[in-house]
Amino acid sequence: MRYSGLLIGPNDLFLTKQKPTMYTGLIHTHSLLRYLVLILLILVIINALLGLINKRPFGKTDNLLSLSLFSVTHTQLLVALLLYFVSPRVSFGPDTMKNADLRYWTVEHSLMMFIAIVFITLARITAKKLKDDVAKHSRILIFNAIALVLILAAIAASHRGFFSIPGSAS
Repeated sequence: MRYSGLLIGPNDLFLTKQKPTMYTGLIHTHSLLRYLVLILLILVIINALLGLINKRPFGKTDNLLSLSLFSVTHTQLLVALLLYFVSPRVSFGPDTMKNADLRYWTVEHSLMMFIAIVFITLARITAKKLKDDVAKHSRILIFNAIALVLILAAIAASHRGFFSIPGSAS
């Protein structure tokens, strides 16, 4: 059976009605966490921008938002790592780089998201070490904005759309 450029067998989760598996749980958890990551990322960026514009001190709310984004993002990374090794969309065969869908899920998506997580992590870690509040807001704004652009680019590159259902063919 042909499915989004991939050959999928009769046991594919989203094409047959069968009981949930680890893959089902992981893909749905990963999908739900993406919304939380994006919401927190946008909140952190807006908060940092307002802190920069108003030159306000870097307070508890700023720290809590940054920490929440950091924590949720790393939780998403752990789920993604597990998903990477059980997903039928990831392949390490000789045709992986020739097939656009396989290449995207095996290499491009993973790499872009990993780089975005690195920027979110660097924003949190390096901002904590800065003494100047304006510099903290600036660092968090710039690094997280770069992460947001990378994430949005990865979503656009998937050709599935932002609100797609996991495993749907589009």
